[in-house]
Amino acid sequence: MTTPTPISPEEQEELRDAFAKIDVNKNGFICKAELTELFRASNLALPGYRVREIVQELTKTTDQLTFEEFTQIVHGLKSSEVANTFRKAINKKEGICNVAGTSEQSGTQHSYSEEEKVAFVNWINKALEKDADCKHVLPMDPNTDDLFTAMGDGIVLCKMINLSVPDTIDERTINKKKLTPFTIQENLNLALNSSSAIGCHVVNIGAEDLKEGRQHLVLGLLWQVIKIGLFADIELSRNEALIALLRDGESLEDLMKLSPEELLLRWANYHLEEAGCAKINNFSSDIKDSKAYYNLLNQVAPKGDEEGIPPIAIDVSGLREKDDLKRAECMLDQADRLGCRQFVMPTDVVRGNPKLNLAFVANLFNKYPALKKPENQDIDWSSIEGETREERTFRNWMNSLGVNPRVNHLYVDIDDALVIFQLYEKIKVPVDWDKVNKPPYSKLGSNMKKLENCNYAVELGKKEAKFSLVGIAGQDLNAGNRKLTLALLWQLMRRYTLNILEDLGDGQKVTDDTIVTWVNDMLTQAGKSKISSFKDGSISSSMPVLDLIDAIQPGSIRYDLLKTEDLTEEEKLNNAKYAISMARKIGARVYALPEDLVEVKPKMVMTVFACLMARGMKRA
Repeated sequence: MTTPTPISPEEQEELRDAFAKIDVNKNGFICKAELTELFRASNLALPGYRVREIVQELTKTTDQLTFEEFTQIVHGLKSSEVANTFRKAINKKEGICNVAGTSEQSGTQHSYSEEEKVAFVNWINKALEKDADCKHVLPMDPNTDDLFTAMGDGIVLCKMINLSVPDTIDERTINKKKLTPFTIQENLNLALNSSSAIGCHVVNIGAEDLKEGRQHLVLGLLWQVIKIGLFADIELSRNEALIALLRDGESLEDLMKLSPEELLLRWANYHLEEAGCAKINNFSSDIKDSKAYYNLLNQVAPKGDEEGIPPIAIDVSGLREKDDLKRAECMLDQADRLGCRQFVMPTDVVRGNPKLNLAFVANLFNKYPALKKPENQDIDWSSIEGETREERTFRNWMNSLGVNPRVNHLYVDIDDALVIFQLYEKIKVPVDWDKVNKPPYSKLGSNMKKLENCNYAVELGKKEAKFSLVGIAGQDLNAGNRKLTLALLWQLMRRYTLNILEDLGDGQKVTDDTIVTWVNDMLTQAGKSKISSFKDGSISSSMPVLDLIDAIQPGSIRYDLLKTEDLTEEEKLNNAKYAISMARKIGARVYALPEDLVEVKPKMVMTVFACLMARGMKRA
């Protein structure tokens, strides 16, 4: 193992500054909770168990670290897997505002980024400027706390969710006029449960947090919603021209495995290579001088060779500007000519803010990808298929629970079973992490390590979770066998849903029959028609779901908006959209999609009724 080099006086000063930034209560120590908070805030590409291991190791002998101990630890980390990210995180907290008050759970003080606030305000102002429903709060002033007040009634957040994933929320269910504390609460429920349904991690965020404008939570949720929208089309099945980014010797499968962040970096480098410029490795330190951005803008700007699209000339004379900040300002003036001056200020470029620069590049890609679908390449276009509704539902469910790493591609991203182990923990199946192989895997034998994990995952499913996994082996998970992987994921999601009901019912075992009986009791008491099972044809109209919602919260359903008999397919879908949004609005965390009701998909129908039963039991 290499011995770390001695600490220079400059580095000592840098670490002292970092220590002061983390030690927010200024008591001369960093406590375990502050250290964990730092890892969390750093967006490290590490799974939760690895963060826990590192923090545990660092605080093995004491819960408090002095500056001297802290120095040794960070210096030691220099030669480890998290060194660079960790050090960047602690040394680059410019524009961080500490929020008064501390967290009751951890005793740590929360902070938020002023730059992020400004960026999100400008983005929302532009995105919703023509929306009449938001006129009471827009435009917001980025130099004030307008954003945190504007999010308080839930309307702006609902609108932003629909911008990121269109049709997630049925507009008819948003309370827009004569708002009261109760109708505001409903909007916030709707926004939070819909955020969860599109894959945002909202486990530690409640309606009260949004109502009170808790800055770090509001910004954290907004970033997730905005990012999902920005990344929606950075995906091969949605944008086949991305095939132009294939490198020599690569297969289509290799390209399909890349995350949106990796695809963006490859896209930027594709255009930089075309321009004969040096490649970049990140959207932080490598773009600080704005030179890569200048060349990227120049490459993607319309040249006038496409009919109906006038050319836009990029003035690159600003490249000669000697001052980084002035050069960044000139570059952003050119981005403005493309209508892409969003998310970053000159200081964000010069400081290399990774989050905001990623958003800036994603927005540029969405407006000017400047890629052409290859004509002559021998490509099996049929293999590029988008995910099914079922796959999307499972993926969003996992991500909403905060699994790490985030699942972008269902089968590829769980081929080492790390995400599966985290889901087992969520359903109270203990995982022996000492048996788990953890990344980074060595190139030689990496697949064997992943396969061992998958074997252990199947063993846990059979022995501990008592799942029905007939014919499923670790190899099937590792190879991404669709049918068998989905069979395991369904049982995980089902158990998670039933556990919630069992916790509410003092541990009493819950089966499908239990749920059907409860649903029918509620419907009978309300004078409505019963269902025979989760396959009942009447569910296709969504009326049993709507009637149940109205039974749980009387008067909540506006039947005048619905058609109840002789429905066309479009009218069925219309009812289903309203039903799913209304379920979320009264507080049920529903992941299923409207189409699942229309097509009466029994598994997803079961989850809808189970979530409504959980909501009804809470009321009782």
